[in-house]
Amino acid sequence: MSHEARLNYHALDPKSAKHLAQLSHAAGSGLDRRLHELVNLRISQINGCAFCIDMHWAELLRQGVDPRHVNAVAGWREAHRFFSGADRAALAWAESVNAVPHRSPGDEEFAAVKRHFSDAQIASLTFAVGAIRAWNMLNASFHMPVPEVPYSAG
Repeated sequence: MSHEARLNYHALDPKSAKHLAQLSHAAGSGLDRRLHELVNLRISQINGCAFCIDMHWAELLRQGVDPRHVNAVAGWREAHRFFSGADRAALAWAESVNAVPHRSPGDEEFAAVKRHFSDAQIASLTFAVGAIRAWNMLNASFHMPVPEVPYSAG
C-alpha cells in the first residue's frame, strides 16, 4: 500500500474543511485546554492519524506539559501518577465514544464522567471527540503527511 498523499481535501472542498475547523475550535471549548489536547492526542493514537498525533503532541509540549506525561497518554490507565481522576474519566469516555459503532459508551463510563464534569462539559467533550475523529478519518484516508515542523492549529 502506498503512503503517498492521495489528494488535498482542503483545496478540493474548502467550505467543508473550513466548517470542520470551526467545529474543532468550538468543540471542547468547555474543557481545560490541556485535557482537550490529551483527548485529541489519545483519539488520534487510537485512530492511527500520524498527522494529528504529531500536532497534538507538539501542542501539549507548547502548553508546558511534561514530556513524560505526554508519552504516557497511550498507557493512561496504568499511569495514575500523570492523570487525575477527571483526566481518566474523560479519556475513558472519549475512547468509548470513539468506539461507536463497535460498542456503545457504557453506564459505568457515563457515571464516571458525570462525577467530574457538568452536563455541558460532557457535551463539549463528546463534540471534541467527534471533531478529532473526523480529522483522523480524513487525514488517514488521504495519507496526510506529517510535516517537517508540527502543524499548529488556529
